[in-house]
Amino acid sequence: LQPSCLFCCQLPEQLWHCSQGCRLAVLPAAVARVCGLVTSPHLGGWLLWATGLAAHHSPLPCLQNCSATKGNFLRSSGPHPDSIDWRKKGNFVTPVKNQGACGSCWTFSTTGCLESAIAIATGKLLSLAEQQLVDCAQAFNNHGCSGGLPSQAFEYILYNKGLMGEDSYPYRAKNGTCKFQPEKAIAFVKDVINITQYDEDGMVEAVGKHNPVSFAFEVTSDFMHYRKGVYSNPRCEHTPDKVNHAVLAVGYGEEDGTPYWIVKNSWGRLWGMQGYFLIERGKNMCGLAACASYPVPQV
Repeated sequence: LQPSCLFCCQLPEQLWHCSQGCRLAVLPAAVARVCGLVTSPHLGGWLLWATGLAAHHSPLPCLQNCSATKGNFLRSSGPHPDSIDWRKKGNFVTPVKNQGACGSCWTFSTTGCLESAIAIATGKLLSLAEQQLVDCAQAFNNHGCSGGLPSQAFEYILYNKGLMGEDSYPYRAKNGTCKFQPEKAIAFVKDVINITQYDEDGMVEAVGKHNPVSFAFEVTSDFMHYRKGVYSNPRCEHTPDKVNHAVLAVGYGEEDGTPYWIVKNSWGRLWGMQGYFLIERGKNMCGLAACASYPVPQV
């Protein structure tokens, strides 16, 4: 067992394959704090190739373009459902995928959100190319397997004039040269909606009335071993500078008096509840309301 793979191999072997290589725990904290390699006192100092939110060589871009203090999501006066699960409302959510040994969770949160938004608008469920985002979205302050942000990825798709399908641009779980072919783009964005920072009620309204929403939160070591139930952690942080993993809220509900989010992860179906987890809602748990956004598809 290689020292650089020790923590990695303590996770379920179906999720982390150390034979594919784990990143060495020697990078400066400024580079490695978030996005793929994460250092945290909650992780006992280990650097973990498990998340994928942007940090690269600068502070977390959540402070720059992740749910602005005043977002552009317009709240409405009408009611929203008490609970919703987009998986059960129709063919609106693609199967759980696996980011592998690449800090690309931001790409899966992005594609999952756009896939659902398009399906809800058109009835057609597409599988979109995470690898295009890994390879091509650097101009929008994303860094491939070293992390990124869904809001910035949505902006890339908007200004890049489209995203290809997974079948024509398959996922490789590593950085590569950009191979985008405009004529093969199948998904397009006409606007990006950022929900005001910490407005969790706004997130509920967006998911309940519109479509699944991308968000970020802080992953700590206990979360890696989640299996079922409503996840809650009194020790995690709640600010945008601490979030380190991007996921997709596909619904919300309540269990034994505890409100929760239904969340799609990108660690494969063998993790958690067939690739999903529940996390406590209404408390900005682990900063989940700090960085929420979704695209408006062009259909």
